[in-house]
Amino acid sequence: MPSFWQRHPLYSVLVVVAILTTVYLLMPYDGPGAVPLGRLPTKSADLESRVRQSNEIYDKNLEYRAGLIQKFGPTPNDIALFPPDVEPWPPYTVWDFFPAAFNCPHEIERLGALGDGGKWVCGLSRLKDKPDCVVYSFGINYESSFEAEILKNTKHCQIWGYDFSVKSFGPEIPSNLQARTHFNAYALGGEDNHGPEDDPPMYTLETLMKMNGHDHIDILKIDIEGWEFETLTTLIKPYINSGLPLPFGQLQLEIHIWKKSFAQFLSWWEMLEAAGLRPFWTEPNLVYQNYNTKPELAEYSFLNVKGSNVFIKDTPSRHPRQLSA
Repeated sequence: MPSFWQRHPLYSVLVVVAILTTVYLLMPYDGPGAVPLGRLPTKSADLESRVRQSNEIYDKNLEYRAGLIQKFGPTPNDIALFPPDVEPWPPYTVWDFFPAAFNCPHEIERLGALGDGGKWVCGLSRLKDKPDCVVYSFGINYESSFEAEILKNTKHCQIWGYDFSVKSFGPEIPSNLQARTHFNAYALGGEDNHGPEDDPPMYTLETLMKMNGHDHIDILKIDIEGWEFETLTTLIKPYINSGLPLPFGQLQLEIHIWKKSFAQFLSWWEMLEAAGLRPFWTEPNLVYQNYNTKPELAEYSFLNVKGSNVFIKDTPSRHPRQLSA
């Protein structure tokens, strides 16, 4: 006895066509502008693959930046940080050239108070049980909600805090966690000036790490009112020249773009990128902007994608000791 398909050949053909059409429509589009499927980060991908995918996406952003400079320049020297309020009113500010285009391969969460004081962190869970977790925080201003949350959400993290304008961490750190904190009223700078006559005493990051016996920092927070340009330049250039990775896993940084030109800022930012720093979060300091005419302050969070820190490798190796500047 003939089967149903033999008795109705036209119906069989229609079923086959419908199946093939459905499969075709569900296939990923690979035409102009399409994002290749292999570029899409997934939870199932291993950490190394997710970091590699994020780097590919970020590299594309560098092409967009070059195009934007060409459009409004055509050179960096021709671009204003904040175009004046006159025709033709170019639709940009300096921050549009430097988006936080790197995808953190872990969870992102804000630690600390909303508004001024809190910071965005990538993958705090990676530090939860890390036995040698080290955090440095520059610029306390007697507000320590950020540091308190790190202590509460990790078992072993030790925090070294520095701020010459106050005498201690803020009141947010509970007494039962204070044993994991260390404070000094020092300033962070691009050179060491901490003799008897120096007020405030100023130390480079390299010197402080040597004093504390550290060769690596997991989280580095810096808010030093404009000194970040000199300080990070002094710190980073020896690592770029040597090819060694920076001695920290991620950086939370407030940038104060006072008295800078676009070309100066671009050169400094490209130095950060050359050293392996990739921004994964940004927000303007709206409190500052509320009292000023220009958004000259912005918070950025960076991941260090060079070396083998805990945020980019599942089994990070020991890091080389600090270089001499």
